[in-house]
Amino acid sequence: MNEENPVPEEVLRLAEAMVFAAAAPVSLRALAQILPEDIEAETVVAALTARYAGRGVELVAVAEGVQFRTAPDLAPRLKNVVEVPRRLPRAAMETLAIIAYHQPVTRTEIEEIRGASLAQTTLDALLEGGLIAPRGHKETPGRPTLWGTTAGFLAQFGLADLASLPRREDLLVEPPGPRGDDGPA
Repeated sequence: MNEENPVPEEVLRLAEAMVFAAAAPVSLRALAQILPEDIEAETVVAALTARYAGRGVELVAVAEGVQFRTAPDLAPRLKNVVEVPRRLPRAAMETLAIIAYHQPVTRTEIEEIRGASLAQTTLDALLEGGLIAPRGHKETPGRPTLWGTTAGFLAQFGLADLASLPRREDLLVEPPGPRGDDGPA
């Protein structure tokens, strides 16, 4: 421990090992369970984040926890050697976006928003990918399943939490101008 870093090196190493070994993002609560009582998880995360800033891997906040990720400027150079998860079909991406922004949501509500029926294979693909999960049942006749996103969704898209989603207004594309072009005359 020194004046620049109030966290003992042994504690930093322990936290580093935990985050490295975890398959999913590590929550501050989980990290706090292995730390000495007099050291806060937030302080350890801040020290590790500073330590890894500008390195090949960085500690980032995702899925309401922290995880080591490839530095954003290096990721494009690794695409040829690292297996990238298969892209989801358009219908699955549309469904996932609807669930993310409207959760918890039923299948019928998804279909109404999309304006198209939802194939069971689309839901199955999102479930198998760990991107969505059932979130109970709606208190209406038939008690349809409510769907919501998972921590896997947050991790897959590099989001700290659902509040990190882009605002819907920022995603809307303005229609072309009156002459069919992209702007004013």
